[in-house]
Amino acid sequence: MLVRLLKLFPGLPEGSQIREALSADFTKDNIEIETKYLDEPNRKSFERTYGWSWLLKLATELNSWDDPQGDIWLENLTPLVTAIENRYLDFLPKQEFPIRRGVHPNTAFGLSFALDYARVAHRTKLENLIIRRSTDYFFNDKNIAAKWEPDGDDFLSPSLIEADLMSRVLKPEDFAHWFDQFLPGIKEGKPKNLLNPVPVSDRSDPKIVHLDGLGLSRAWCMIRISKALPVKNPSKEILYQSAIIHANNTLPHIASGNYEGEHWLASFAVYLLSNFGQ
Repeated sequence: MLVRLLKLFPGLPEGSQIREALSADFTKDNIEIETKYLDEPNRKSFERTYGWSWLLKLATELNSWDDPQGDIWLENLTPLVTAIENRYLDFLPKQEFPIRRGVHPNTAFGLSFALDYARVAHRTKLENLIIRRSTDYFFNDKNIAAKWEPDGDDFLSPSLIEADLMSRVLKPEDFAHWFDQFLPGIKEGKPKNLLNPVPVSDRSDPKIVHLDGLGLSRAWCMIRISKALPVKNPSKEILYQSAIIHANNTLPHIASGNYEGEHWLASFAVYLLSNFGQ
């Protein structure tokens, strides 16, 4: 999130503080310790794949940024990035079934950011594996049961995050056909529970506040899916308008005064707002 903000707003008043903080974290010694931690016994599933994907999202931001200090951070991070790449390459051939829950282990989310990284960093082997496994897991999905969403601690929509991934994987014409079969009711404004924001009753509860994250991630998925659909597709405008409703409903609560949400929701908010402009 901080790197993206530096890229978007080079004159950010807090820019020097951000650079100082990141330079203190992204040292070779610190990254060596993190990488060794991953190699300890019983760490095979550590942060799989949520933390993996965010690390590769950081690498994506640095790979696509022309900044001398950013180049140093990326060089220092390389051992850890390589370790995460290798974990994807090792794990995905073994994962026979996707994890669809709308929380940390969600497979579609973990593949989305990793695919972005593979393309920016020109990691063809990783890109091809992600495309192949995404197709294996999700290509034949139809009439997804989105009427059952959300679970009480979701911060990702299982249906929308899957569609977001497939918008990256498939060609535009193939994606439009896939999406129309995957969520056929969207063009009629159904299911309403997916298109309308959900209430958040207690932002001091670490699980209930996940639903604020759900509002933000739903919105970025809807934006990305809407942009991937043809102009005349009836779902396109419905999704875009729903994204705006979700964003307006959730963004005022990012700084709620409660650590349970404040320590992570800003990253979701910045990613959402970035997608509005792309």
